[in-house]
Amino acid sequence: METAWYLMYMPISGIDIFWPGLVIVGFAVGTIGGFFGMGGAWLVTPCLNILGFPMAFAIGTDIAHIAGKSMIATVRHAKFGNVDVPLGLSMLVFTMAGIEIGAKLVMYLEAIGFVGPVVRWVYVGFLVGIFAMTLKDILGKRKIEKEAKAGEDVSKRRGIEWYKTFHKINIPPMINFKAAGFRCSLWLPGLVGFVTGVLAGFLGIGGGMLRMPALIYFVGCPTHLAVGTDLFEVMISGLYGAFTYTLKGRIELVAVAVMLCGAAIGAQIGTVATKYSKGLGIIFWFMVCIVVCMISIILKQFGQATIAGILILGVVAWVCLVILKICLKGAIAELREKKAAGG
Repeated sequence: METAWYLMYMPISGIDIFWPGLVIVGFAVGTIGGFFGMGGAWLVTPCLNILGFPMAFAIGTDIAHIAGKSMIATVRHAKFGNVDVPLGLSMLVFTMAGIEIGAKLVMYLEAIGFVGPVVRWVYVGFLVGIFAMTLKDILGKRKIEKEAKAGEDVSKRRGIEWYKTFHKINIPPMINFKAAGFRCSLWLPGLVGFVTGVLAGFLGIGGGMLRMPALIYFVGCPTHLAVGTDLFEVMISGLYGAFTYTLKGRIELVAVAVMLCGAAIGAQIGTVATKYSKGLGIIFWFMVCIVVCMISIILKQFGQATIAGILILGVVAWVCLVILKICLKGAIAELREKKAAGG
């Protein structure tokens, strides 16, 4: 019996997958990842699992996809000066150690037959925590904006600035990160790298969903630099993650290639859009994707894979259109300004 045209056989995992879904996921993750600076890979593991990949293969394939896609977005951000290379390198060794620990946990859970449910519920808890932190920050900043418009003195009011406390920790070696504009102990970005590395190895994400806000709130990196630096770090650590999961036989390279076709285009759009979007705008759409991803994972856990797939693919496609609109609107306005200045 012939396989339907919309299905593609995955030779390593031995399953048939809806390949248009892989293209959509790749494009959406490229666009959203370039815009948020998270690699977008936090969407891939649940999407692949919803499309039919066993959880361990979803995680391994996700990590392999991270490395290729992040290279594209990193190059674009570097051209805009959005990458602090020393800051990214300071996290790298710690991140790799964390990835290996996370990967070994996945192999153990797979061996005892609990990898799917455990990873899904950890994902949900992780998303709830990130959503709560970003919601608190965006509401706080909006309150400050309203008070400023009302004529109140808000010069001493700020959003979440935990990094000011952490910068006071004087544990050698102390590093001066010139591009980001601050000085801190190497152990601060190192700890961020290790924790996000464990999550990367365990959940199949690039760690960026936690690393990007962690760079902003805990390390004190400006938003635009946090986006580019995170992608730079994800690019290198993702190569290591792909290597360790390849050795464990849990990467489907055919799926990686299909997703990268869509991601190559999407990453260009998302990266350029950050040039025309304010920090709060990035955080808002970030939160929308968090909620949708969380609901989809819960639906999958309770056997509603079809509904979960439609929900997550539909909403990320919509967010991609919003990002595309931001990109086009900003580019058109910039061209008009240049034309007016030239005239």
